[in-house]
Amino acid sequence: MKPAKAEMDDSNNSNIFISIIKKDADYTEIPCLITNPNSMKKLDLYLIRQFLTTLSMTLLGFLCVILIVDLIENLDRFIDNSIPANITIKYYVYAIPWFLNISLPMSMLISTVFSIGLLAKRNELTAMKATGISLYRIAIPITTIGLIVSFISFELDNKWVSKGNEVRYNIEREYMKRRSRVKHHTDLRNVFLQKEEKTHISIGRYKVETTVGRSITAIALKEGIVTQRMDARGIEWLDSLKVWNVTDYSIREFEPTGEVKNITMSRGDTLLGLNFTPQDITQQSKTPDEMSFADLTVRIDQLKENGVDTTKWEVDRLFKISFAFTNLIVVLFGLPLVVMKSKGGLSFGAGMGIFVIFIYYAFIKFGMSMGYKGIMSPLTAAWMGNVLFSIGGGLLLIFARK
Repeated sequence: MKPAKAEMDDSNNSNIFISIIKKDADYTEIPCLITNPNSMKKLDLYLIRQFLTTLSMTLLGFLCVILIVDLIENLDRFIDNSIPANITIKYYVYAIPWFLNISLPMSMLISTVFSIGLLAKRNELTAMKATGISLYRIAIPITTIGLIVSFISFELDNKWVSKGNEVRYNIEREYMKRRSRVKHHTDLRNVFLQKEEKTHISIGRYKVETTVGRSITAIALKEGIVTQRMDARGIEWLDSLKVWNVTDYSIREFEPTGEVKNITMSRGDTLLGLNFTPQDITQQSKTPDEMSFADLTVRIDQLKENGVDTTKWEVDRLFKISFAFTNLIVVLFGLPLVVMKSKGGLSFGAGMGIFVIFIYYAFIKFGMSMGYKGIMSPLTAAWMGNVLFSIGGGLLLIFARK
């Protein structure tokens, strides 16, 4: 008895494989779609369309949930600080890019699991394998989407998330005086600020409550040339006199050629009218979340020029790249998780996927904390989780049923 040949219904893309395979059938007579480029193109489009549909719905769902949870969590802060409705709306409009970016990895994982899981549930995966299509070939369009989304995530973070965070944090600093999520930290480290493009100030440590700073360097520029540099062990703001009390300082004046013209040194306390105030320090000390990759690169270069330790900044800068590629790594894990278990593959894949992504986030945070403390290099700290889980995802793909 000859088996009925697999047919392709162009009018109904929801059922790409309509196959009747009878017992004791000769599988060599089933047409192989790999030899048909048009069929493979339709298969790729089918997988991509199904994946993107699931991704859009999942991403929208996560976005709504995060918005509602965040609004409920912070509603009392908005009420206590009497924040106007238009400011609240502005706050959440600028929060949307950040919410989208943090939702992407989980959405990518769930979309991968459900896309492949539905293929297995409808026996489409079995039909694909019967026609000679391996899991690796099925993975190509989905991993390609994962790679594209990783680049989109990186661009989203640099162009929209950092700007949105800057607006949100400024709103919190200005309006949310009570219980602000982004507070005026009591202890700032490695502060760098610029005044009117003529003065660059670097402060190793600054206590906001006492307005006391340690390890200060201030450089005065004229037409891009350093004219004066002050190094001091400590400063303290005297609010009654509106001046700084500077301790153990040296002031060097330079010729246009770069030669030292004059040096003034003092081991005691001296009142100096420096070109910045405590408000300038607290307002201009942006966090890495408020800065793009390019902004962080510029900040790191400026800090290095002033002899400031930039380890934490370098970890945060590299993390912007590594976090974007989370979207690709979760796809590598999601693909084999569904096919590893013949029965209940969808629920098993979803459960294991969520477990894996939480472990993955734990590795990321562990690596970053090790990097901040200088135990690991910034590159190792930012990419440790990505490298380990990329290897794990690759091994799962190798050992999964083809």
